[in-house]
Amino acid sequence: MNFAVGFKPLLGDAHSMDNLEKQLICPICLEMFSKPVVILPCQHNLCRKCANDVFQASNPLWQSRGSTTVSSGGRFRCPSCRHEVVLDRHGVYGLQRNLLVENIIDIYKQESSRPLHSKAEQHLMCEEHEEEKINIYCLSCEVPTCSLCKVFGAHKDCEVAPLPTIYKRQKSELSDGIAMLVAGNDRVQAVITQMEEVCQTIEDNSRRQKQLLNQRFETLCAVLEERKGELLQALARAQEEKLQRVRGLIRQYGDHLEASSKLVESAIQSMEEPQMALYLQQAKELINKVGTMSKVELAGRPEPGYESMEQFSVSVEHVAEMLRTIDFQPGASGEEDDEEIALDGEDGLAGPEEERPEGLH
Repeated sequence: MNFAVGFKPLLGDAHSMDNLEKQLICPICLEMFSKPVVILPCQHNLCRKCANDVFQASNPLWQSRGSTTVSSGGRFRCPSCRHEVVLDRHGVYGLQRNLLVENIIDIYKQESSRPLHSKAEQHLMCEEHEEEKINIYCLSCEVPTCSLCKVFGAHKDCEVAPLPTIYKRQKSELSDGIAMLVAGNDRVQAVITQMEEVCQTIEDNSRRQKQLLNQRFETLCAVLEERKGELLQALARAQEEKLQRVRGLIRQYGDHLEASSKLVESAIQSMEEPQMALYLQQAKELINKVGTMSKVELAGRPEPGYESMEQFSVSVEHVAEMLRTIDFQPGASGEEDDEEIALDGEDGLAGPEEERPEGLH
């Protein structure tokens, strides 16, 4: 079906904007978020001013930002889920801003400020029947058409419906899909934050185990120094393998988040299209993309305890002839005294290259 362009006023669809506005309400002031918007560790959002009010109420003795005395951080509970939020010495000014929410607010305000009838809206005309406006939708062919095409033309045997009915239905579907994507983006952001914390924990645990290794190997002779180097290399390899895996997952989730955000922006721009027919020409594809994106299954997170490096604890004993058989003991605690650590040399311990502890694979 080919179309020529004419003009006719259209009505705006406020239903989708109302749904979007409900997602942008601050739980403290019950108004639309005012910038800057901060995101809490639990992934809920607050106006920074509201977050500061809650924080000050929970920490009345905490020094204000303008004070000459630097105070340590405080804490307060998220008003949405009661999760405890621990702040550093910067207070709420140390919380990360949610730029995605701020951008959505800007787009919403721009859209809301437009009068419903501020534009003369283009209306498509049927090319086969030049005097006929496109006013119905062919359900069989899934294209807009005119009444004469239904009566005499290519769509006379097809099932049709009023154009505004299909317009409202598909716009509602796209709006629902956008809401699902936005909710999914919040979950993806929460997963990324958790995995970044896993990376930090892996690095912290690795640093701790390296310190324990150094403390114990300092009491041994030159042959123990050589063995220490071998074990440190194995630990570093394991750390790198774990970090590479988790960072790879972070990149994957980040790529998905970026693609999803771009699709949200594209869908929001499409919803600004005032022409029903032009909008419907591209709405189906957008709805399919949004549906496909919302159903994408991302790779699983690291298994519980993946960040633990306890399997790299070592046992040290006074048996000098068994020093070259020292290897990591996954069951040994890093807090044990040197006197309580034993060697299993007679069992024929394998080196790091011969038998890698579980968790390094």
